[in-house]
Amino acid sequence: MIHFEGDKRIGRPVAEVAAKLSDAGFLANSVPDAEVSENTPDRATGKIKPKLSFLTGSLTLHAEVTTRVPGKSVAYRIETKTMGASSTVETTLVFGEAEGGTLVHWTGDIVAVTGLLKMVPKGLLEGTAKKVIEDVWAAVESKITSGS
Repeated sequence: MIHFEGDKRIGRPVAEVAAKLSDAGFLANSVPDAEVSENTPDRATGKIKPKLSFLTGSLTLHAEVTTRVPGKSVAYRIETKTMGASSTVETTLVFGEAEGGTLVHWTGDIVAVTGLLKMVPKGLLEGTAKKVIEDVWAAVESKITSGS
């Protein structure tokens, strides 16, 4: 439906970055203002407050690792639900060496939306998703580089 792709450089060793980004619980606890209720390396569940003008309340988020190649890559299926709407995103992170750290090549696809989200114009949904992606990457990078 909607495809996103990019690269993120993180100034820490590949083994460290890959281990943290392959841990669903670590990622969930990196999301700003998340209230995480399940926190394991393979899955995480919690509530987040969306910064979306067209959705109010909180979103239930469930992230599950679908594929993991230690030190090389990880794939997630992320489902969000709120009253009257849901979305499913599939994302893959591939880890490689970069000068002074790690290069993460990531892809993400919004593969399903239901309810009220189906009525949101594609451009608005895409723009909002890009902002959320930027915010999450900033929070994740901060948590990794601070050693938390």
